[in-house]
Amino acid sequence: MFDFNTLAHRISVLTRRSSLLLSVAAAVLLFASNAHAQFGAPSGGTHVNDASLLHPPTGARVAIVEFSDFECPACAHANPTVMAAAATYKIPWVRHDFLIPGHLWSTQAAVNARWFDLNKSKAVGEEYRNQVFANQNSIYNLDALRQFTQKFAQSHGVQLPFAVDPQGKLLAEVKADSELGRRTGIHQTPTVFIVTANGKGAPFREVLSIDSDLYQDIDQALADTAAAKTATKAATKPTVKKPASK
Repeated sequence: MFDFNTLAHRISVLTRRSSLLLSVAAAVLLFASNAHAQFGAPSGGTHVNDASLLHPPTGARVAIVEFSDFECPACAHANPTVMAAAATYKIPWVRHDFLIPGHLWSTQAAVNARWFDLNKSKAVGEEYRNQVFANQNSIYNLDALRQFTQKFAQSHGVQLPFAVDPQGKLLAEVKADSELGRRTGIHQTPTVFIVTANGKGAPFREVLSIDSDLYQDIDQALADTAAAKTATKAATKPTVKKPASK
């Protein structure tokens, strides 16, 4: 005799088991997706739309080009490494402002840095930028930035005016720099490129991991441009005329 109760019980057990297996499978897929998002290989990098900014200054074979925002924690983390690399290899470090919407004081910090560039020296402006990154955690609003900037100016014998940029010219430069970054294709900070002139390799390479790739990317760029350096030396070597034979 066919027992409908037994059949119904078996179907119920199988349904619960199937539901449990589906839940486990979903959890595994979710974990795998999260793990990939956190620990996967870096993306292919920035899709460059306009490479006009990605070149070394005149006379340089290799340079570092960086786009950053003063309130970006990753930029603060990367700054000492990029600074050390530029000093170690003695190559130019070209810095561009790329403002992140919603940041409270980074725009004013960028304006301040340009004020020091103009009214003291480019070296002092660069030192200000580095010090802002080094003290980022203690600069939590515009007033804290103002106090920090006053102390920095005093330590360099500079009288900071009441209005750093009364006509808004420096602010316009900062915003124009950010717009150039967007035109380039930048969408996050920090974005760092190693750029070359007259090399046998690509004219620019994005550093996907500053902590692990920066130095090897510079080494590769220097190797790619070694032939250009040799050719330049040969072209500029003075020609020595032999004395006429008697």
